[in-house]
Amino acid sequence: MENRREWAVSGMDCAGCAAKITRAVQRLPGITDPQVTVMSQKLTLTTDGTTPEAQIEDEVRKLGFGITAPKAHGHNHGPQDGPWHSTAKGRLVIATGLLLALAWAIRLTTFGVIGHWAFIAACLIGVTPVARRAFQMASMGQPFTIEGLMTIAAAGALMIGAAEEAALVVFLFAVGEVLEGVASNKARDSIRALSDLVPKTALLEQDGKTREVPAASLAPGRIVLVRPGDRIPADGRIIDGISGIDESPVTGESIPVTRGPDEDVFAGSINTEAALRITVTTAAADNTISRIIRLVEEAEESRAPTERFIDRFSRWYMPVVVTLAALTIVIPPLFFGQLWDVWIYRGLALLLIGCPCALVISVPAAIASALSAGARRGLLMKGGAVIEAAAKIRHVAIDKTGTLTHGRPQVTDIIPVTGSDDTMLVTMAAIEGASSHPLARAIVQRAGDVALPPTSDARAIAGKGVQAVIDGQTLTVASPRHAADAGILSGDLLDRARQLEEQGKTVAVLFGERVLGMVALRDEPRADAAQAMQQLRDLGVAPIILTGDNPRTAAAIAESLGADHRAQMLPQDKQDTIRDLSADGGVMMIGDGINDAPALKQADVGVAMGSGTDVALETADAAILRDRVTDVAAMIRLSRATMGNIRQNIGLALGLKGVFLVTSVLGITGLWIAILADTGATVLVTLNAMRLLRHDPTKVTFKR
Repeated sequence: MENRREWAVSGMDCAGCAAKITRAVQRLPGITDPQVTVMSQKLTLTTDGTTPEAQIEDEVRKLGFGITAPKAHGHNHGPQDGPWHSTAKGRLVIATGLLLALAWAIRLTTFGVIGHWAFIAACLIGVTPVARRAFQMASMGQPFTIEGLMTIAAAGALMIGAAEEAALVVFLFAVGEVLEGVASNKARDSIRALSDLVPKTALLEQDGKTREVPAASLAPGRIVLVRPGDRIPADGRIIDGISGIDESPVTGESIPVTRGPDEDVFAGSINTEAALRITVTTAAADNTISRIIRLVEEAEESRAPTERFIDRFSRWYMPVVVTLAALTIVIPPLFFGQLWDVWIYRGLALLLIGCPCALVISVPAAIASALSAGARRGLLMKGGAVIEAAAKIRHVAIDKTGTLTHGRPQVTDIIPVTGSDDTMLVTMAAIEGASSHPLARAIVQRAGDVALPPTSDARAIAGKGVQAVIDGQTLTVASPRHAADAGILSGDLLDRARQLEEQGKTVAVLFGERVLGMVALRDEPRADAAQAMQQLRDLGVAPIILTGDNPRTAAAIAESLGADHRAQMLPQDKQDTIRDLSADGGVMMIGDGINDAPALKQADVGVAMGSGTDVALETADAAILRDRVTDVAAMIRLSRATMGNIRQNIGLALGLKGVFLVTSVLGITGLWIAILADTGATVLVTLNAMRLLRHDPTKVTFKR
């Protein structure tokens, strides 16, 4: 029986580390689909039990990495590597540095021969752990690794008498690896910080008393007390109290919002004003913060097309450079009578340039930083493929109800044809009672708490309305268009419906064999909707509103916002429109994640609006947690900044490699410069990617 297993792995600095582990474990019998994520420091794989778990762990440890099984409860955020000087790589830096200093001291105080042997000893002691890892990886079918190249270069330098430079190269290599680790840990800190948002303890109410319990132990249905100034320990619903809630840790929304009874709150939010009693609705492992962390971590597995290309490129890049190094060593002495020592030295320098670490990490480092920066501001994207697609967007299609508008329409006009206002409204509420559509909820809410007549055979008419049987009569609540097509709505009533629609209102008609009445509702656009449309246009992106509303209502909303529109659209119509728009560039669809599912899937990037709901986090390619329409433009800006950062990283990595490859062949630069070209480029690329952690895509620079 196959099982999916997970481990926490420490000591990984770049995508090259992940590749080494992946190749090592996938050679083991019964192991399939191994996946290693650097930022979250996880190894997951499927095993049929043929290979014992202890053997899997041993294979990883042989490569020089730490590995432990994650905790049984709660969310695993990867192992803590500790301060740099407490790690194996940190200790190697200290040891090689001391040995190098000692060798220089011996050279200065003794004869040259003794100093030469001191540098040989420093080199051999420093390179031994590196050589051991190189041998282990070679035995696992991975000969082309930086450890292997480093070992060959150090041995070759000793053979040609460059002991001092060999020892210096070993030291610089160790320093570079530590710097890579420090840079990677900085990038991980933002993900780790998310887990720290949820308090470790909670005040649980039980038998009329409160007691402190671990927040991870809270189960749905439990009641907790949250005092002013405390963080909310779990996703829940307020049952008593009204207070301002600072949701910025979760959604990035800086202004506290007032929440009261029957309203939902998120784990990690801060209660700012009054004590609240909250019913827990979600287990700790599935609260909003945990889902966000899980989404960011899993997004690493969704690689961008650019990343996949770089991965393929790096597989032949290193063998090509190794071959070039070998030719550099052999051809000049054999065919042109050049000195062997000179060209062996230059060939060894080329070997050190042959590791593609900086190139391999250039994309995933930027993607990880962007995902983390977005998550802190309520912008969630499921991986590099989504970021790359979002950067190319040329059209944004936006659903109206609940997305562009608040999704809380209010009844503005009640027009009964027979009977009273209350009778007609109660009848409509009974028919709409089972629907979750915002218009249906508005009608039910307006009807109040009165007893509703029983219904039977209730069913939805996709994109048109709802139908049910009351007292043996089949009644329908639908749009004026559907009522008119059915031959029910005409004359003065049809004219009145059109007048209401021209005012930007949505009209619902109640009819059986004839019209019984009409209700008009209006759902106001969000306060930032017009600004969002302007920001999209400034980005060169064309916004278009897709709605099931009538043309007059849609036109009134679209005109006020400065956007194009399509009206009276069924789910299939929205999907077809997305397909047509795709012919003129990438399309992003913004919807609620349920009714717009076909269109969300058809679009290049489907984005769900929603405050941390399961739908918002799981249905689409991306999610906007703050319910701000301007965050659509922010998501595109973040994606474009990320792709710009990736291009910088690739240029930096290839540029440095190219320059030092040429200078090494010409003899201008030597071994220690070559190792700086490798590890230095990796550190520079990582630090450049980390700039995205400070990037705020919600800030707009207006052109004069």
